[in-house]
Amino acid sequence: MRAFVAIEIYSNEIINLISKFQSEININAKPVEPHNFHFTLQFLGDISQDIAEKVMISLNSVKFSSFMVNFKGVGVFPKIKFPRVVWIGTDENGGNSLIELAKKVENALIPLGFSVDKPFKPHITVFRIKNKIGDISKELDKFKSIDFGTQEITGFKLKQSVLSSKGPVYSDLMEIKARL
Repeated sequence: MRAFVAIEIYSNEIINLISKFQSEININAKPVEPHNFHFTLQFLGDISQDIAEKVMISLNSVKFSSFMVNFKGVGVFPKIKFPRVVWIGTDENGGNSLIELAKKVENALIPLGFSVDKPFKPHITVFRIKNKIGDISKELDKFKSIDFGTQEITGFKLKQSVLSSKGPVYSDLMEIKARL
């Protein structure tokens, strides 16, 4: 099974504002479905049921307090002149709390042989770009100071991803609630 650790976006206000942004920006890209908006804390790839059970036990040991994240700013990966992903970022405090939580998840999974290949950058993917579309900085500049709202982060989930012709279908395997 293809699995990842994520924080879901559940605030209807934020989801609606992101959807509005997706409809207003003029780029040739595939929008992420609103019900799939999330922060990926760690991508695990294809894992067996046996490993999934060990991951669940390890993730259960992660302790953290709930925190607020303000969704703001837009950007791209890897470069503005060759974008593959358009994302929405966070405020500094919320972003730092997300980085801390991602590090706790990473540390819990290291003993199982999981590692991360690049530092966690707090973001929500809102578009995927398959074709070369060139520099979109002028279009993004129109939205650079947009504020999408604030959500309390009260937990994270181990999720399964099944790829289909209509895009990924996510399902929950377990949820870990904030507790300290």
